[in-house]
Amino acid sequence: MVAFGKRLKERQIQEWQGYYINYKMMKKKVKQYAQQNGVGAQDRHSVFKEFSTMLDKQIEKIVLFLLKQQGLLASKIAKLGEQHTELLQQPDISQISELREAYRAAGQDLLKLLYFVEMNAIGLRKILKKFDKRFGYKFTDYYVSSRANHPYSQLQQVFKHVGIGAVVGALSRNLAELQDGTGSYSSIYDHPYAPLQDPVIDSIKAAVDRLTHSTTFLDFLGQHALIMQEEIPRPIDDIVNDQRYHLMSLLLNLANTFLYMVNTYIIVPTADNYSLSLGAAATVCGVVIGSMAVAQIFSSVYFSAWSNKSYFRPLVFSSIVLLMGNILYALAYDLDSLAVLLIGRLLCGFGSARAVNRRYISDCVPLKTRMQASAGFVSASALGMACGPALAGLLQTRFRIYKLTFNQDTLPGWVMALAWLIYLVWLWISFIEPAHDSEEKCVAEGTDGGSINDALEKGLAQPLLLSSDEKKNDEDDALDCDASEASEESLKPAASVGSAYRLLTPSVKVQLLIYFMLKYAMEILLAESSVITTYYFSWSTSAVAIFLACLGLTVLPVNIIVGSYISNMFEDRQILLASEIMVCIGILISFHILGPYSVPQYVCSALITFVSAEVLEGVNLSLLSRVMSSRLARGTYNGGLLSTEAGTLARVVADGTITLAGYLGVSRVLNVTLLPSLFICVASIMATCFTYNTLF
Repeated sequence: MVAFGKRLKERQIQEWQGYYINYKMMKKKVKQYAQQNGVGAQDRHSVFKEFSTMLDKQIEKIVLFLLKQQGLLASKIAKLGEQHTELLQQPDISQISELREAYRAAGQDLLKLLYFVEMNAIGLRKILKKFDKRFGYKFTDYYVSSRANHPYSQLQQVFKHVGIGAVVGALSRNLAELQDGTGSYSSIYDHPYAPLQDPVIDSIKAAVDRLTHSTTFLDFLGQHALIMQEEIPRPIDDIVNDQRYHLMSLLLNLANTFLYMVNTYIIVPTADNYSLSLGAAATVCGVVIGSMAVAQIFSSVYFSAWSNKSYFRPLVFSSIVLLMGNILYALAYDLDSLAVLLIGRLLCGFGSARAVNRRYISDCVPLKTRMQASAGFVSASALGMACGPALAGLLQTRFRIYKLTFNQDTLPGWVMALAWLIYLVWLWISFIEPAHDSEEKCVAEGTDGGSINDALEKGLAQPLLLSSDEKKNDEDDALDCDASEASEESLKPAASVGSAYRLLTPSVKVQLLIYFMLKYAMEILLAESSVITTYYFSWSTSAVAIFLACLGLTVLPVNIIVGSYISNMFEDRQILLASEIMVCIGILISFHILGPYSVPQYVCSALITFVSAEVLEGVNLSLLSRVMSSRLARGTYNGGLLSTEAGTLARVVADGTITLAGYLGVSRVLNVTLLPSLFICVASIMATCFTYNTLF
């Protein structure tokens, strides 16, 4: 391992070396400024101006060279176009083959240029983050806001790559016309959805998507899993991962995810009735539902640590604990014990193996299919979220076997216990434990979940995940003589909650706050739905189940629209802010202030809140993966764990809020529970505006 500056230099294209950002010089300049950190505000302003000018010159050097190379490429493609025109008049298969290879060679030159741009974009982001670490994050805010939107912005040339699209289009069109080699020409414009089977174009498209953050439905959906994808796959990674990957084991992980989400939401339509039948208030359903989340806060940590050594054993343990938890949940009715009910739900929470499910995809699924697996993880969660309430709506029956009662309250427990028993047998028969390398070896070879960001460290990735290394490591890294040691230390995963917290920059903290907010708002909506609709509209359990199932079914269509269209029309930070505002509007509409509370008002507000929160979750986790430290991409205390803990804590607080609000009377539950949601939402909007220009 070597320091970022050395890696940047090593990976530079030698003949273009003088045109890269001079990262080493600028890093030394930042260090000099840091030694003068005690200067007054006026001197600090002059430092900002001086460093901005220096950065402008570096960017200008990059952009002018980029334009020059684009011109050379355009000239080369124009000459090939003349040969192409001649071939149209007198087709010759051998000449067509030669011309196709010439176009592919031009494509390789374009890939080389895209790599040059990507390396410089990473170096630029890195130096901005390093400056912010020394002086606070005001400099990036100032620099991006003053440069990015200027009509003569050279910064946009680096990050938006103006002109490259035209070169890509010319190559794609000509190669598409020549791909069959028979003289039977086809046009990409006549068949816009027909795939072009050419590896060079595929590589170019992947590189452009990386640089512009262009997304598809699968990309956007996969972002919800916070499983970071390596931007440029390397063959050695695929070879290693193929040896560890087993399709049935992946399906078992996804089945675990699906069943757990069904288990979470299957009790929501009936939890208030179950509480009443045990002599408690209806609003105690908040504690019943939330007890699972309370246990999950702790289970996420030990399952994350356990997955460093095994995947099979934690999944077996998870299934057994969930089996026991659901049996206790079902038995609580006949035992007439609220305590047994809560213990059952706590055991279900202790069986949450989502950290293992996520880690298996990150560690063992080949890079070429990891995005699809990530999307599968999120789809399984969404489907489980919809199926849980729907299944509860179908379990509207009552009968007894010996001394056991089977009704709408207990059947969710018995059905899930049976499901986990079947899953446990399937798991025992079919799961194959992959070989576990030591974490250090995995980091070195690129096979651990951290391999995704190991590539980022080497200049191949999306926005600088190393931006928030600990101050001590950052200072060591600034010393050239200790570069290797600093790098080795800075690449180690966080060893504790405290060290993970120290890696959180203001931007990361804001994104975690947003994640907390959206999960809080969604949990309030879902968990109190049965209580609210029964009180105001006298809905039956089946009606509540249908309502919740319909909300859950909006997840995939919404993600298709956002991932395929909206995310390619607007920046993630724009979608983020707009979604927060829409969540806020949904919450405001939900309040019962004057007059009777109507079904259209409730359904409309619930739909706006839920859909906006779903959109928000995708862009929020996408931005979180960009601004967090790469050290939070691997190990026990990783970014996925932090986001899971933030979301789980939000659910716990929301469910607790519902129960506490119940002491004020059911008539006040709605407004009382919405007030914290509104407050947190407004706070997150303000925080987003405060850090807006650092989210690029």
